[in-house]
Amino acid sequence: MYEICVISEFSSAHNLRNYKGKCENVHGHNWKIEASVVSKKLGKQEMVIDFKELKKKLNLIIEDLDHKNLNDIGYFQKVNPTSENIAKYIYDRLKNQGIKVDAVKVWESETSSATYSET
Repeated sequence: MYEICVISEFSSAHNLRNYKGKCENVHGHNWKIEASVVSKKLGKQEMVIDFKELKKKLNLIIEDLDHKNLNDIGYFQKVNPTSENIAKYIYDRLKNQGIKVDAVKVWESETSSATYSET
């Protein structure tokens, strides 16, 4: 099995609903996003996917989140903007662009992350 991974970053604010504690207040993170794609075999170029293509598609998604309050974005007005749900949001958007994404990991700090995968 082959796996490639790209990493990108964005900054945004959010507040958690149905949560008692500091995170129920608006606060910000410098999010790190890891997107991985796996394949049993390589394509014509002997790659899983071109790093450049994957990073470009990931950055287009992140552009919509960067320097925003996530709670103001349509999807997150209905879905709590937790790290877990941010990972699923990015995963689904990559998948809808035709990327055979394996997993998306969202780091909200150097020591805390959440991963979404359908496997």
